[in-house]
Amino acid sequence: MAEFAWEARARTGELRKGVMEAADEEAVNNRLRQQQLSPVKVKKKLALLALSFGSGVSTKDLVTFTRLFATMIDAGLPLVQCLEILGGQQTNKTFGAVLRDVKNAVEQGASFSDALRRHPKVFDELFVNLIHAGEVGGILDTIMNRLSVYLEKRQKLVRQVRGALVYPSIVVVIAVGVMTVLLTFVIPAFENMFKDFGGGKEALPWLTRVVVQLSHNFVSALPYLLVAGVGAAFGIGYIYRQPRGKRFFHSNVLKLPLIGGVLRKIAVARFTRTLGTLLQSGVPILDALDICARTAGNVVIESGISYVRQKISEGKNMAEPLAETAVFPDMVVQMIAVGEQTGALDQMLNKIADFYEEETDIAVAALTSALEPIMMVGVGGMVGVVLVAMYLPIFSLAGNIKTD
Repeated sequence: MAEFAWEARARTGELRKGVMEAADEEAVNNRLRQQQLSPVKVKKKLALLALSFGSGVSTKDLVTFTRLFATMIDAGLPLVQCLEILGGQQTNKTFGAVLRDVKNAVEQGASFSDALRRHPKVFDELFVNLIHAGEVGGILDTIMNRLSVYLEKRQKLVRQVRGALVYPSIVVVIAVGVMTVLLTFVIPAFENMFKDFGGGKEALPWLTRVVVQLSHNFVSALPYLLVAGVGAAFGIGYIYRQPRGKRFFHSNVLKLPLIGGVLRKIAVARFTRTLGTLLQSGVPILDALDICARTAGNVVIESGISYVRQKISEGKNMAEPLAETAVFPDMVVQMIAVGEQTGALDQMLNKIADFYEEETDIAVAALTSALEPIMMVGVGGMVGVVLVAMYLPIFSLAGNIKTD
């Protein structure tokens, strides 16, 4: 799919512009005609210009939109008027343009969900399917409120993961930078100073000799290390893009010490929250599982959910195939089995999500508490060894001066 910039005239003669994802120009022209627009110009956007970081619309923008939209619909305002008001007051120009395009599509006769589907980078499949369920069931305001709650909880999980990883990432980067400076500039300067004082290499303490030799090896190998680092980054990226490589990484990341358990809890919370929200909104279970699989974010979990969907389509319940995947904890499987038996699966899924979101809070706090001393001891230990190694000869020289 490519992006095409288009211009078209409405029946009123008004010139309209927009961006559309399609297979080719003919598909864009056909879609414009279906919306009762006469194509004037359709041009494929250059790949360089199409590059962007995400959709340009934050989760906060989306949550605010869904909450305000739900309030307006509940107050009895027409759909088009709601979109016009919210599009006009948007401070995010990208989101404002998207809402205006959605409003134009609705005015031309498209359903709200179909209009949203034109912008998959902003409104994902889960969002669009829930809106469709709300349109069919006549509970669009209720669905929008559920969506805003779901998005807020999902964003909270994302912030927790980022918060847990930001600190160690910063410490590692600083540690690498400090050690590079020490090995490249500081240690050679100390070595020259020792030579000026007449201290040969054999006269240096063994720890100092080891660190100086390490500095020599590092400086001589630095170009090769840079090339190897770039090559490793490209190699890992290539392997990750392959199905087997991606599955290998996703499978092993769940087994990592400390962080693996946290990621598994987050995966459980995300799956149960998404499935519970979809079922509560009236989406059929097979469609709901299909959406959950595509939004899982982990190939192993996606395969497990797809397996469960297949077994349910064959007439089985959810709990048994879910246990067979060995992806989710036994407690989750048992609670889902109880939910199926009592006919309150959506409520049980939301309870599981609440529980695992609280567990995630505790796990992230524990992970951060555990990583902080480990990182501090590691970085302090490396820098401390280098400093001690450099100051040992100074102490020795000072003692010789006093003796003389």
